Amino acid sequence: MDEKTDLVAYCGLYCGDCFGYKGRIADMARDLRKELRKERFDVIAKGIPFKEFDNYRECYEVLGALVRLRCNSACRGGGGNPFCKIRKCCRKRNIDGCWECDDIETCDKLDSLKVNHGEANLKNLGRLKKKGVEEFLKGKKDWYC
Repeated sequence: MDEKTDLVAYCGLYCGDCFGYKGRIADMARDLRKELRKERFDVIAKGIPFKEFDNYRECYEVLGALVRLRCNSACRGGGGNPFCKIRKCCRKRNIDGCWECDDIETCDKLDSLKVNHGEANLKNLGRLKKKGVEEFLKGKKDWYC
């Protein structure tokens, strides 16, 4: 598989569209945390009379969590959720992705993606099944529907 093909996750999502894989949000969160520390904003926030600054510590912790959401590799390389049942299932069945599975219509493992992606991966799986990976990469790829 080439680099772009490796970005097609087992579930039908395209890792190249993921904020965790792109890393921009993680970089901005890291940089903002660094700047806040430099300015000692934890101390400054205590003197600002906006009620929102009562939650400064939680905000700073959320920024730290955003930094940790970075994926250093795509799904096929072990990135993303380390406990992904979809990846484990595809590897066990020795298939490239759910689009090659006969149980796709009844699989409850795909339900875990609905909160963050709606029906996007299902639409992508339909395209992958119909057109194949190479054609899928040339066309539309959904991230959230």
